[in-house]
Amino acid sequence: MSVPAASPPTPTTSGRPLRVVIAPDSFKGSIPATDAAAALASGWSATRPDDTVVTIPIADGGEGTLDVFAAAVPGARRQRRDVTGPDGRTVPGAAWLTLPDGSALVELAEASGLPLMRAPDPLGAHTTGLGELIGAALDEGARRILVALGGSASTDGGTGLLRALGARFLDTAGRPLPPGGGPLADLAAVDLRGLRPGPPDGLQALVDVDAPLLGPTGTAAVFGPQKGAGPEQITRLDAGLARLADLMPGAAAADGGLATRPGTGAAGGTAYGLAAALGATLVPGARTIAEQAALPAALARADLVITGEGRFDRTSTGGKVVGGVLDLAAAARVPVLLVAGQLDGPVPPMVSEALALVDLAGDRAAAIARPGHWLTRAGTRLAASRRLVT
Repeated sequence: MSVPAASPPTPTTSGRPLRVVIAPDSFKGSIPATDAAAALASGWSATRPDDTVVTIPIADGGEGTLDVFAAAVPGARRQRRDVTGPDGRTVPGAAWLTLPDGSALVELAEASGLPLMRAPDPLGAHTTGLGELIGAALDEGARRILVALGGSASTDGGTGLLRALGARFLDTAGRPLPPGGGPLADLAAVDLRGLRPGPPDGLQALVDVDAPLLGPTGTAAVFGPQKGAGPEQITRLDAGLARLADLMPGAAAADGGLATRPGTGAAGGTAYGLAAALGATLVPGARTIAEQAALPAALARADLVITGEGRFDRTSTGGKVVGGVLDLAAAARVPVLLVAGQLDGPVPPMVSEALALVDLAGDRAAAIARPGHWLTRAGTRLAASRRLVT
């Protein structure tokens, strides 16, 4: 997802009240998007009480996607079931949504997310629980399934979820491989004959990154370190995913390059597994969820937008919430203010002002300990900025 390099629009007041849209992601590990938006709004309104403030929390397919959909879709119903977590332990009451149009929404982070791990296991973590959630949605008669991808603990190419739905991944002796991305380096055959069919109206994978499956910009190389993988483990994971791409029945012939397609590396290659084996279409998670939450319409009437996330870095504009908001704001010519827990990369030119909570709090530990407090302070600071006044 590209970010325009044009000079940022300058927010001005000319003495009049502003219409402010606050559309953050969750600050992962510290505060959900809904609470982050409320805290920013509280700080802003305390300083500029005459402004109209609209909060639209957003997700990109990762943590918090269920909450955003539940708030945006009247009649959405939360369902729960116990699933197998990414390290094999049970995750009790993992949630998914049934939607009024007959669709279902499952969120990988609920069943197979990194925070569910007792300790990182980059070679052994798997997506079995996500497959169990998809199976539950199929059992309920879902006609279409949206799969929110993000925050994965594993780099298994989606083999865990496919195994839960009846696929088999075999070694040279015809024995099932252990779960996880590491064993895929020994993959000799993929058997999809027992794979459960997808829903009649198909699957959509909401992806939060532009990374392909393989190579130096692929999922193992870029995101493996976040899951605890060292250089040798990254090499093994990438080799295993390459074996999977070579052996997946029909994938190469049908696509001619599915493993190189942007987005197939989402969630440790889970997007690839869903697309190759179940025919899922890949859609930008942040944009899809923003449209569901009516963010484009809100920006069309806005004077400025505030967005943010826990850590802003070079991946933030590659399919994640902040990048999606920047694109929509650029189209609407709305100035952008950015709040992040940490700023670990250059701020895009179209951002008028950026604040880091670690700077306000003094250090990372203090910012994480009281995220709502510091987000409120950030809202106050931004509302008082001289950049808002001509």
